[in-house]
Amino acid sequence: MANVKIKFRASTVKGGQGTIFYQVIHNRIARQIKTGYRIYESEWDSKLSEIAIPRFDMTRKAYLSEIRENIKDDAHKLQRIISSLEWQGDTYSADDVISAFVSSSCLQSSFFGFMEEIISHLETLGKARTSESYTATLNSFRRFRKGKDVALDDMDSDMMLAYEAYLKASGVSPNTSSFYMRNLRATYNRAVEKELTTQRFPFKHVYTGVDKTVKRAVPIGIIRRIKEMDLSCHPSVDFARDMFLFSFYTRGMSFVDMAYLRKKDLANGVLSYRRRKTGQQLLIKWEKPMQKIVDKYDTSNSIYILPIIKHSPQDERTQYIYAGHNINRNLKIIARELKLPMPLTMYVARHAWASIAKSKNVPLSIISEGMGHDSEATTRIYLASLDNMAVDKANSLILKSL
Repeated sequence: MANVKIKFRASTVKGGQGTIFYQVIHNRIARQIKTGYRIYESEWDSKLSEIAIPRFDMTRKAYLSEIRENIKDDAHKLQRIISSLEWQGDTYSADDVISAFVSSSCLQSSFFGFMEEIISHLETLGKARTSESYTATLNSFRRFRKGKDVALDDMDSDMMLAYEAYLKASGVSPNTSSFYMRNLRATYNRAVEKELTTQRFPFKHVYTGVDKTVKRAVPIGIIRRIKEMDLSCHPSVDFARDMFLFSFYTRGMSFVDMAYLRKKDLANGVLSYRRRKTGQQLLIKWEKPMQKIVDKYDTSNSIYILPIIKHSPQDERTQYIYAGHNINRNLKIIARELKLPMPLTMYVARHAWASIAKSKNVPLSIISEGMGHDSEATTRIYLASLDNMAVDKANSLILKSL
């Protein structure tokens, strides 16, 4: 008689989610069934061969509980199929069991499962940012569905309109809602291409455009007030303020680029780095305010300029993501203390540099060059001919006004 085992395969990506699969064994021949269920290695009990439910993480608890129940249902279904084949008395194989299971279940048409497979594929290709975006989208859609999966054939415009209303009621901005919808639409269209479902255009009535971003810059006076705050008794808030100012000092450098700045990138008074988003190389004249922040922290045992990524078992990407969350949380404390009319984030530093540069009549082409923009055709024309000294002069002008 055939038997069934529930198995877990850890991810080949450090810190990534592994996959759960079923193994059907009959006459010493083993076959596998992919499930699309993905969990972290710490969430798998290898001794009991089942999912370990966390006590305190309520979001994961609900998700994992749902998966564990689905696995139990699948296991019972497989056992019924095996019992039926045994009762018929004919010779059968592990492949016959799997074929009967697949044809009788909606496992292959599971939207959650299909999107998890896409996420896994993105991780394998090394597309971490896209993988994280899809994971965030799937988690949001799961919350809307209260953990209940949906078949690809059941995806329709009414469901997407309901999801859009749910996002709006939750305070999600139109751009974020559109971002989630576009990711879901790309996943659905992929399923259509694979002929797992027929095209029903479920996203035709929801918003998938991009609204103009609300201005998030602050004037030079606010930057000065942030700089002059006494935060000596609050080290974590002080660190957040320093990282915000460092971004501003370096022409609005993005946080991910700051995190990966290496000591060898600074030579002869010039900081040279490539934007991780575009690959464009930027050169920045090293100024005293930048050095003052660097001198404040001990990075003697690190290859990096700033103490964002440290030596630990945790992978570097996870470290900078967690650091970014902590910094933005502490920047909100600064915003409340200064009674700012808007939240303060690392991205505000980038907006602020551009806005202040513009107010000082710095040409748009130089601002674009200084920030490493390469997505607008109108600014791209100027990039090849700009002298980097003009950008450094603009930055020095701004720093001297603090």
